[in-house]
Amino acid sequence: MYRLYDSAISGNAYKVRLMLHKLGLPCERIEMNVDDGSTRQAEFLARNPVGQVPVLQLPDGTYLAQSNAILVYLAEGTDLWPSDRLERARALQWMFFEQYNHEPTIAVVRHWVAHLGKTVDSEPLLPAKIAAGYRALDVMENHLTGRDFFVGESFTIADIALYAYSHVADEGGFDLTAYPAVRGWLDRVAVQPRHIAITD
Repeated sequence: MYRLYDSAISGNAYKVRLMLHKLGLPCERIEMNVDDGSTRQAEFLARNPVGQVPVLQLPDGTYLAQSNAILVYLAEGTDLWPSDRLERARALQWMFFEQYNHEPTIAVVRHWVAHLGKTVDSEPLLPAKIAAGYRALDVMENHLTGRDFFVGESFTIADIALYAYSHVADEGGFDLTAYPAVRGWLDRVAVQPRHIAITD
């Protein structure tokens, strides 16, 4: 059985929880507090030296960290991982975008605002992070205009990766009114088979 070191407030952890559910893989979930230093203790660092969730313990006892790497591992041999070489590369392209342009802005703003209570007055970096988050949404809107999903014609792990923090962007104050293609895509992802909410 898989064991997931998880956090209910983490979009990165939600990606893995959602993926496991979609594939019907049984999993023991271990909730970690990402704000109290628990993930910086020696016992957890032995599982992931970076000190972050999620970490997935495989049935053979091996530990695997980094949410998108876990998605690729779990997707191997399924319809969620494209069979075409170029489409696999494009899925990775969007997953790298998610970690480099999207997560450091939209996810960070959400965490600062919704979970730590920071404001523009208390966090001078907040306006720049918000602006960069909207630039990431602009890129997504342009790409999704006229298409249903990020890669090819079907739902893939690229969609899971980008959905995790996009669908809760409003918790950080992001207004998606001007992003109809993104909103339509969020709706399509939410009705895919075996979908669960971030709170499930």
